[in-house]
Amino acid sequence: MIHDNFRNGIVQNGSREVRRAAQALASVVPSRLAPLARVAYNYRWTWHPDGDRVFRDIDPYRWRMSGRNPVRLLQEAPQECLERAAGHRVLVERLEALADSIDEDLSRPPSEDGVPGDHPVAFLCSEYGIHRSLPVYSGGLGALAGDILKSASDRALPMMGIGIMYRQGYFHQRVDASGWQHEYWYETDPERRPAVKIADAAGRPVQITVPIWGETVTAHVWRVEVGRVPLFLLDTAVEENSPRHRFISSRLYEGNRQVRLAQYALLGVGGMRLLRVLGVEPSVTHINEGHPALATLEVLDRLVQEGRSFFEATDEVRQRFVFTTHTPVPAGNETYEPAEMQAVFPDVAEHLGDGWNRLLSLGRVDPDNTGEPPGMTPLALRMSRHVNGVSRIHAEVSRSMWQRVFDAENPDEVPISHVTNGVHLPSWMCPDLRKLLDRHLGDGWSRPERVTDPATWEAVDRIPDTEIWEVRNAARRRLVHWVRSETVTERLARGETMEHVERAARAFDPGALTLGFARRLATYKRLHLVTRDLPRFLRLIEGPRGLQFLFAGKAHPLDDGAKQILRQLFEIKSDTRVAGRVAFFEDYNIGKAQQMLCGCDVWINLPRPPQEASGTSGMKSALSGGLNLSVLDGWWAEAYDGENGWGIDGTPEPDEGAKDARDAEAFYDLLEREVIPLFHDRDEHGVPVGWVRRIKRSLRTIGPRFCADRMLAQYVNEVYRS
Repeated sequence: MIHDNFRNGIVQNGSREVRRAAQALASVVPSRLAPLARVAYNYRWTWHPDGDRVFRDIDPYRWRMSGRNPVRLLQEAPQECLERAAGHRVLVERLEALADSIDEDLSRPPSEDGVPGDHPVAFLCSEYGIHRSLPVYSGGLGALAGDILKSASDRALPMMGIGIMYRQGYFHQRVDASGWQHEYWYETDPERRPAVKIADAAGRPVQITVPIWGETVTAHVWRVEVGRVPLFLLDTAVEENSPRHRFISSRLYEGNRQVRLAQYALLGVGGMRLLRVLGVEPSVTHINEGHPALATLEVLDRLVQEGRSFFEATDEVRQRFVFTTHTPVPAGNETYEPAEMQAVFPDVAEHLGDGWNRLLSLGRVDPDNTGEPPGMTPLALRMSRHVNGVSRIHAEVSRSMWQRVFDAENPDEVPISHVTNGVHLPSWMCPDLRKLLDRHLGDGWSRPERVTDPATWEAVDRIPDTEIWEVRNAARRRLVHWVRSETVTERLARGETMEHVERAARAFDPGALTLGFARRLATYKRLHLVTRDLPRFLRLIEGPRGLQFLFAGKAHPLDDGAKQILRQLFEIKSDTRVAGRVAFFEDYNIGKAQQMLCGCDVWINLPRPPQEASGTSGMKSALSGGLNLSVLDGWWAEAYDGENGWGIDGTPEPDEGAKDARDAEAFYDLLEREVIPLFHDRDEHGVPVGWVRRIKRSLRTIGPRFCADRMLAQYVNEVYRS
């Protein structure tokens, strides 16, 4: 019996359709596999220790070809495979245990620690990285949003997510033989994913309407189960919509500015209208990044129509919203000309006295400067009761950036706090390390109430060095096996020479020090520093103590500067020392991230300070026993203690070229003088004792402080309750 975790319309709207979809799926598989049908329709399996393996063991080939989509697996696996799985006693016992474990988790009563069950937190974000089989994410922001929903489920916190069901998702990446990135998209079918279209009591699809471009745009609503937390995704691919209306929900971060604005209206205005349709009155609405900021104007407009004055309504709106800003980079804080706003939302100001002037002033840094283009970030800042950045440094930068919005005399008076990001430990920790910690840290160590306690992690120091080193060696071996296969396939697809392909097949050493760099390929991330001194870099990767370097990431389709950095890296591929020691992986996604984060020994991050708001990939690497070598910016400035990794000076400098040169020099020096010698300094048992000591220190200092459970507890105590 699944607990009615909210006492309002959330459970009723869509839960019936989820049950029916699971029942329909159960009817086409052997009866002994039927419990997996309801598991398939809830992403809670993704962070169960045996979840992925149970589905994989039914049909490994079909599991891989379906993109690890459990609904497609059970729909498409050959009948003989399903029958064989149903006859496998141990597998059936495992799937029953999986289903029972998830049912037990979902049946817990809701926590009302700061959030009443009948007034959940409404969380709005433009992307959600729940799992690779739900491609409505692009990178770190989406992964963070997914981790927040998962952690809310673990804490039994009343929360609901609202986003967009992008039919084409974020772009896919192909890199040609010269290293130039090409983008492509393809349509996906939500009906083949763990998602259901919600319906009303009469069985009609629930729809909302949003005024965009002076017309009425209709959206229907998909429900995705993320453990105990429902995620509602708006979709304009509705038959009665025009082609351009249907395209609104096609692509995440679409390059067309007016389409992006239309998406922001769908998310913000549509999200608020969805809450009314569902009968939900949230305790607070959390705007995650500026994209959903138009939600505040929808509420403002409704309050004015109900009779409040403009000033009374704005004060009331501020009490209903909180805002997290995620980046100081200008591209992440878009502004728009008034004509662009009016073209997309010609009717939005009709109920406000002096409508457009008032509306546009809310989105300007200086509300009285009619020549200043408005933006989503100033709007969210001005219309929220609480604002936070995502690291201590980011909050400091944000206070300086947005001082004028708050009319403050100095940055210290700007009311922007920080909640440093964290990551969902069960989703990102390497499975073998999780098993090791299960043995040594005791039952229930990873529960939300224990995992954030530093005392829980003290037992890490007592784990034998040999056991930690065995886990790390096994993770690296699996990574190298995957790298060889992936690299051969990608090089063949790019039309590389057979000699270059064959080097990948027989190279990449499972015992070699392996460095990873994987993230969005923005220019400020400074991937180019790795090969800034090319002769020195080549010396590092060759020889008996040589290292391996793996990198991945996507440049935004309009960012030719980042694409050029990628092309420059490809220019070194003709060197024979590089072919078997350096690899780039196309089309970076959550699945590839998990492979790299689990197996790399050192995670590299070289942002130009202070532009790294937080950066969560390094946290994920640390939770799998990797060590960070990073510029002291974002989260790493808070985490680094001199013994849990390596740091590069994060002091900003106006001369970017000089700063790049110094940071590259520091990067090479650390590798040559500290990282490589420490990795190869072994005891009589072949264990690098000093290296393992740093792993233990990293786990103890990063685990409790940079997990999503700490982050969400901080949001509840300092933001949602305020």
